[in-house]
Amino acid sequence: EPFEIIGQAYELNRIIAFLFSGVLCASLYFWLNRTRLGLTFRAVSVNAEAAGLVGINVPRAAALAFGLGGAVTASGGALLSMFLTFDASVGVIFTMKALVIVIMGGVRDIRGTILIAFVLGLTETTVASLIDPGLTLAAAYFLFILILLCRPEGLFGRRSV
Repeated sequence: EPFEIIGQAYELNRIIAFLFSGVLCASLYFWLNRTRLGLTFRAVSVNAEAAGLVGINVPRAAALAFGLGGAVTASGGALLSMFLTFDASVGVIFTMKALVIVIMGGVRDIRGTILIAFVLGLTETTVASLIDPGLTLAAAYFLFILILLCRPEGLFGRRSV
């Protein structure tokens, strides 16, 4: 069902997927930064040995983080299934894009990952609508190279000391 926003028609399922993914990203960000379990995950990701020394059950936290990653991935797959047909090769493209997004955003900062995912989506949409839909992957890798040349540690990444 078409829905018009600023003179442009969009499918309602895509709008719902976008809004749901925005809510998912915001809730994950606030959960990781405002709850005790989020602090535990961040402590384990920075230094697992030190986290264990202060009483954090590192294997349990790692297992929960793995489960959370699976849940977020499943949510993304459910949202994509609203407007994409899946086949055996679709996972490779999304895995490569996910790796590129995490590297561009900064490996330890979810803010950069969320922002870069949004920028990459806008870039691919712009290239697909203005130039050629076949060049979206090339535009993604061009943006990847451009960001790595300017900020090799990622958009919000910090230099190692």
